Amino acid sequence: MNGVRTFATAGRVLRQLSHDPRSIALMLVAPSLLVGLFAWLFSDQEGVFDQFGGPILALFPFIVMFLITSITTLRERRSGTLERLMTTSIGKADFIVGYGLAFGLMATLQAVITVTFAVWVCDLQVDGELWQLGLVAVVDAILGTALGLLASAFARTEFQAVQFMPILVFPQIILGGLFMPREDMPEALYQFSKILPLSYAIDTINAVTAGDEGWDVFGPLLVVVAFAVGSLILASLTLRRRTP
Repeated sequence: MNGVRTFATAGRVLRQLSHDPRSIALMLVAPSLLVGLFAWLFSDQEGVFDQFGGPILALFPFIVMFLITSITTLRERRSGTLERLMTTSIGKADFIVGYGLAFGLMATLQAVITVTFAVWVCDLQVDGELWQLGLVAVVDAILGTALGLLASAFARTEFQAVQFMPILVFPQIILGGLFMPREDMPEALYQFSKILPLSYAIDTINAVTAGDEGWDVFGPLLVVVAFAVGSLILASLTLRRRTP
C-alpha cells in the first residue's frame, strides 16, 4: 500500500461527494433527524429517550454509513471506474483504505453533528464524557463504512447491496441489546450476539451514558475497532475490478 495513492483516492472520493448534496445530507443530517424524531416520539414518557437515546446514537450512523458506502463503492465498479483505476499503479488496499479514510472523515463530521444535536437539542442525559460519546459514534459509523465496503464486494446491483442489510445489519439491531439486555436472551441467541460487533458498540455507548470509565468503555470499543479493521482487510482481499 502506498500512502500517496491512498490519500489521492480519499481526495477523489471527497471531491465526488462534494458534487452529490443528497448523499452529504443523508450522511450528515439524516441521523440527527432520526434521533430528533425518536426523542419527539417519547417526549411525554420520562426517561425513555435517556434509556434508548444512547444506543440509537450507535445505530443510525452505522446504518446510514453502511448504505452510502456499499452503494457508492458498487457504482464505482459498475461504471468501470475501479477497472480503469486498477490499470494504474493503485492497488486494492489503496482503494479500500482511501475509501475508508474519506468516509471516515464524513463519519467524524456526522458523529459530531449527531451527538451535539442529541445532547444540546434533544436533551439526552449523559453521565460520562461527551468526547467519549462522540468517539463511540465515530467508531460505529466507521464500522458501518467497513461493512459497507465488504458488502459491496459481493453485490452485483445496488438493490443487492441493500439486500445485505437483513444479513449484516438487522440481526445486529435485534440482538445487539437495544430491545432487551443481551443477558436476558435465550442462551443460544446470547452466545450468537457475542460475535456481532454492534453488540459491543451498544455496550460501549451504554457504558458512556451510565458514567462508567476505563475498560468498561474502551474494552468493547476495541472489539468494534477490531471488527472494522478486519472488515476492511477482508474487503480489500475480495474486491473485484468490475461487476459482471
